[in-house]
Amino acid sequence: MPLIHSTDPDFRVCQISFDTLLTIQLEAEERGWATRWSSVDALRSQVKEGSIALQSLIREERGGVVRAYRCLLLFSAVDHGDAGGVATIDLDPERFESLDRLDRDADVRKVLARMFTLATGGISMVSKK
Repeated sequence: MPLIHSTDPDFRVCQISFDTLLTIQLEAEERGWATRWSSVDALRSQVKEGSIALQSLIREERGGVVRAYRCLLLFSAVDHGDAGGVATIDLDPERFESLDRLDRDADVRKVLARMFTLATGGISMVSKK
């Protein structure tokens, strides 16, 4: 599965609603995809309602055709105050193409890609010396 780089045409960062995430989850369940929550209830127990940032990460191809996009999700976590969470979920290519992009500007794309890299590596408050 090829990694999607910020210079690739199918790299994108989107802001999605909680309802859109629920729809994506249900589609992933229907398709039997493993990269999703175990259920909508499990998703609701971890993801706080509100806007969610999504970034394309990997494209799954079969026979030269994209079957799914594995995306990173950056969200506010339930029961963790202001803390957030990062998880992955698979999207149908048609759903992926329908999402509104935030990363149309090259400089914004670089910043958003860096933000997701930091989030997946772990972020913590640092006391200044």
